[in-house]
Amino acid sequence: MIHFVGAGPGAPDLITVRGARLLAATDVVIYAGSLVNPALLASCAPHCEVHDSAGMTLEETIAVMRAADAAGKDCVRLHTGDPALYGAIAEQMMELDRLEIAYEVVPGVSSLFGATAALGCELTRPGVSQSLIVTRAEGRTPVPERERLSLLAAHGCTMALFLSAGLLEQAQEELLLGGYPAETPAAIVYRATWPDEAVFRCTVGTLARCAEEHAVTRTALVVVGEVLSGQGDRSRLYDPGFAHGYRHAEGSAEQ
Repeated sequence: MIHFVGAGPGAPDLITVRGARLLAATDVVIYAGSLVNPALLASCAPHCEVHDSAGMTLEETIAVMRAADAAGKDCVRLHTGDPALYGAIAEQMMELDRLEIAYEVVPGVSSLFGATAALGCELTRPGVSQSLIVTRAEGRTPVPERERLSLLAAHGCTMALFLSAGLLEQAQEELLLGGYPAETPAAIVYRATWPDEAVFRCTVGTLARCAEEHAVTRTALVVVGEVLSGQGDRSRLYDPGFAHGYRHAEGSAEQ
């Protein structure tokens, strides 16, 4: 069995219990060495065969998986954060389907949620934003025309930018073009949950300058939106005047 496991955002204790159990028991592990915290590998068994995929191609990665399967060994493919977001697992699963090799996906804690924990914010605040757009700036990997930042920015909701720390001049221009006011709160979170985590708060109009001042060019996530202002309405869920299936509203005739 091949196990695609989300390693979490960085801190070794933010991998899931299931992921940690699989990692400790596996015979072969392939990990994204450029992103995954190597401290996670300390839990691997002494006999575990370890491969760093940072310098490997898809074909080489599949070859390791295929060899493990042929030998009757378990293999953990360790991806940063949650593998469903920019994890490039679809192409691996397609190859495994073709080869009729069994696999499963074990979700992980996304770096997005590591970043918002560092920011101490809620991404969906009543009266501010009830939607979140997860996207990236266009770089060497193209973005569909209908998903250009300027078009997505027109919604004005909370936005999280992955893989964009080195493209913030272009991203800033498109966010402003799309309708975010220059003073809209923004933040750059560098290496969320790692020992050297750093949070830089700025605005949409100062994103590029902020990144330049702090020499941030990679391994950072950008959050944009009024939710970062700390303003917002109180949730109705816990409002004493709001009734639901588990609680009557105060002053209600039904007691």
